Amino acid sequence: MRIHVLQHVPFEGPAAIAHWAEARGHSLAVSHLYAGDPPPDLDSFDRLVIMGGPMSVVDEAEHSWLEHEKARIEESIHSGKSVVGICLGAQLLAEALGARVSRNPHKEIGWLPVTLTEAARAHPLCADLPMTQQVFQWHGDTFELPDGAVHLASSEACEQQAFLYENRLLGLQFHLESTPESVDALCEHCADELFPGPYVQTAEQMRAAEPARHAAMHATLATLLDRLSE
Repeated sequence: MRIHVLQHVPFEGPAAIAHWAEARGHSLAVSHLYAGDPPPDLDSFDRLVIMGGPMSVVDEAEHSWLEHEKARIEESIHSGKSVVGICLGAQLLAEALGARVSRNPHKEIGWLPVTLTEAARAHPLCADLPMTQQVFQWHGDTFELPDGAVHLASSEACEQQAFLYENRLLGLQFHLESTPESVDALCEHCADELFPGPYVQTAEQMRAAEPARHAAMHATLATLLDRLSE
C-alpha cells in the first residue's frame, strides 16, 4: 500500500505510523505543507494520513496551504481513498464530511483515558480492543460527528474522540502514533499551552510515561490501521 502523510508542523510527523508502515512493507511519503510542499497527486497514494498541528481548521489566512489541503482531502474522499485523520487531521476530515469544528469546553493534554462506545464494541474494526485505554491527547478543538459516521470513542472531557465513515475514513482525536520523542517535541514546541486545567498534565507527567504505555497504544494503532486496510 502507498501511504502519503500530510504534515502541518516540523514536530508532528508520522512517528509510530512510519514504524507500522515499514513493518508491513508499505511505502510512506510525506508532504511538509508548512514548508511549501504541495498536496500529493491523487494517483500517487492509496491511503492519506493527515497529522495534527497547533493551528485550527479555520486558520487559512495564517496558513494559506490549508485551502489546498482541504481540497485534496475532499477529492480523496470522493475518489474512494482510505483516509486517516489524527487530531487536527480528524477535524479536517470531519469538516470535509460536513461536520462542524469548534472549541472544546476543555483543553485535553496528556495521558488520559478514552472509552469505546457500544457501536465501536460491536464493530469489527474495534473487536478485542481495550474498552478503556490511556492515550496521548493534545487538543483544544473538537468536531461534531459527521452524518452517517460510526461514533467510536469518547472521554470525560471530549465526547467526540473517534469516528469511522464508510469503513475507510477514520478520525482519531487522540495521538496513538506518539512516541517518547514526539511527546518531548510537543512539550518543547507547545509549552505555552500548558496552563493548569482539569485535563491538562505537566510536561514532566507526560514525559514520565512508561514504555509499556506507548507499546500498548501502538498495538491499538496497528490493529486499527491493519483492519482499515482489510
